Parts: sequence; C-alpha cells; structure tokens
Amino acid sequence: MEYNSGPVKFVLAPYDGDLPQLVYNPLSWTKMASIIFLDSPVSSGFSYARDPKGRDDVGDYSSSLQVQRFLNKWFIDHPQYLSNPFYIGGDSYAGKVVPLIAQYVSEGIEKRQQPHINLKGYLVGNPMTDPKFDRNFQVQAAHGFGIISDQIYEATMRNCKGDYVNHVNQMCAEVLQTVKSLISEILDAHILYKKCVFSAPKPTNDATARKYLLEESIELNEAPGRPATDCLTYGYYLSYFWMNNNMTRDALGVKQGTVDEWVRCKRELPYKFDMPSSIPYHLNLTMRGYHALVYSGDHDLQVPQLSTQAWIRSLNFPIVSDWRAWHLDGQAAGFTMGYANNLTFATVKGGGHIAPEYRPEECFVMAERWLANEPL
Repeated sequence: MEYNSGPVKFVLAPYDGDLPQLVYNPLSWTKMASIIFLDSPVSSGFSYARDPKGRDDVGDYSSSLQVQRFLNKWFIDHPQYLSNPFYIGGDSYAGKVVPLIAQYVSEGIEKRQQPHINLKGYLVGNPMTDPKFDRNFQVQAAHGFGIISDQIYEATMRNCKGDYVNHVNQMCAEVLQTVKSLISEILDAHILYKKCVFSAPKPTNDATARKYLLEESIELNEAPGRPATDCLTYGYYLSYFWMNNNMTRDALGVKQGTVDEWVRCKRELPYKFDMPSSIPYHLNLTMRGYHALVYSGDHDLQVPQLSTQAWIRSLNFPIVSDWRAWHLDGQAAGFTMGYANNLTFATVKGGGHIAPEYRPEECFVMAERWLANEPL
C-alpha cells in the first residue's frame, strides 16, 4: 500500500524509535479505482495458511489458483463490486503470475462459474515472462546504457552467439562474468540511482534469481540496517518498524499469532518456479479480447524494456498505432505503441524496475488514461 501506488507514503525522516509517520499519497491509484492489495504467495506479508499444505506446496500455478479462489470468495462477500470492470495488475515477477491468474479467472467466466467476475484485462510493469527474453537482452541493454564497452559487447556476441542464458562455451562464460561484474557496480533496478544499504549479491542459480528479482535484492529477515534518508530503500527501512507495530497490526486486522514478524522479502519461502514462460498466457488472453497494458521503466536493467519489446514482437500482432511519445504537462513522459488485440506497450521515461516508485505521476496518468480507454 505504500511502496508503489497505494494511498499512503512514509515521511522520510530519520528514525527515532517512534512509529514512522505516514502522509496521504496524492497520486494514489485508489483515486482512479477500487483496489485490492493482496499478499501473495502465502506466507508473504501478513498472509498465512491454516493448512501447512497451503504453505509448503506453493508455486506459480498453485499460488495463482489460490488467488483466483480468493477472488471468488472476496466477490461473494462483496457483491456490490461485481458489476465493476475488473483488472489484475502487478510488477516484476507478477509478469509471470498475473497472466496466469487472469487465465484462471477467464476460464471460470467461460464455465459460467459464480460469482461472475467482470474481468476486462490486466496490466504488468517491467514484467518477467521468459528467461530467453528477460535475461538475453540484459547484455544488449548494458551496452546501450554504456555499462560495458564495445569490445566487451562484441566479445559476448562472438563467443555466446546471442545466447546469454545457456553458456555455450568457456569463453562465453568468462566474458559474461565480466559483464556481471560491471553490472554489479551499479543499481540494476535503476541505473541512475546510487546503491544503498540492503543491496545484496544476486544469486547465481537461475531459479533463485527469478525468485528474488525485485527492485532491489534485499535481505530483511531481521531488523534491517539503516540506509541514508535520501536512498529509495529508506522507505523499506521504515516499513519494517511500522508494519511490526502493534497498533498497525490492529488497524490492519492482523490476527494475533498468525505472523510473528513482518519482513519485506522472505527468502525462505518454499516456492516452486514451475512456469517456464508466461508468454502463452499473454497470447491467449489478448486473443480472447482482454485488454493488456505492458509498461517498462526505461532505466531498468533487471528486466530491460528491450526484453519486453522482444517478447511482445514474438506474439506477431499487427501494429495498429505507431511508436510515438506520450505526454504529461507538454513533455514526453515515455513512448508507446499499440498492437492488435488490445495490447498496449509503453515506456516510462526515467522509470526503474518498479516504475511507480520512481515516476509516480507519470505512472498514475498512464494508468488512468488506459483504464478510461483513452490514448496515452
């Protein structure tokens, strides 16, 4: 509710032991829509499972099915919202599960299951989809950003033959290690921001890397260290104390005894990364007529906009609206292109991996226009 587009945000003052202060967010997306903020998968945030099986056997497919079941129960309890147009959204790894959740909801609609959810579409930001695209374009993006030299880039092309995920030979592995070392010098979630406390080495295991792909790779399994107040991560630091305050828990309706300690990133979750690619679900949903907004903060190196454009092109949809700038207050706020089957792609100029954190006004306007079926 605080990090991206929710109704409140922290006052970024030095922590003095008191409850961190909140102020209203004038750019909250709740001003344009009624929003359900959901902790998923189970055991993230304040969520918990009554049955251990619901916690221990969780992966892309099972967690998405749990969300679909939750939505059915929520709408049964709140039928006054059933007629509202319903959209599903998220950033980063949500690019994997949001299309799958939407797929499950759409299948329920086709089977005439009750309640009848008025699903209209989905939106994903800097979305993970498939390592073939997500990872393979990082090298090209790093070269474009000036992080690796022409010579290093040419060496990667020569030795890796365009495959930067599966190291085809020793020389490829060595040059990619050089690339990785150079990228580690900067904040890959936003190449212009400084690296702050909470930054941790990225795991080398591919599945683990997908698990921890966040706007920062952050270890918060214990009380965090204190970053500088001008760091983006300072809000994460304050959140630990605010969320673990008893008054906060009472106000949020957290049941006593269910979650001992709130931590932002739970690395011990027994999560299964069992979906190799979400692209088939993007294809299926858009072909069925659901609207899709795919946006990218253009300074993200974790899931570069080049990666996102590449998998969108793989859908082979005709272009219905040529590449152009979209504007805010007379200035270019990014660039956009429209495809057949109601698919819109947009970049957010100056945005990072979680674009609304870095460019809240631009993302607010972008989403507001898209939800109103207006051109960006």
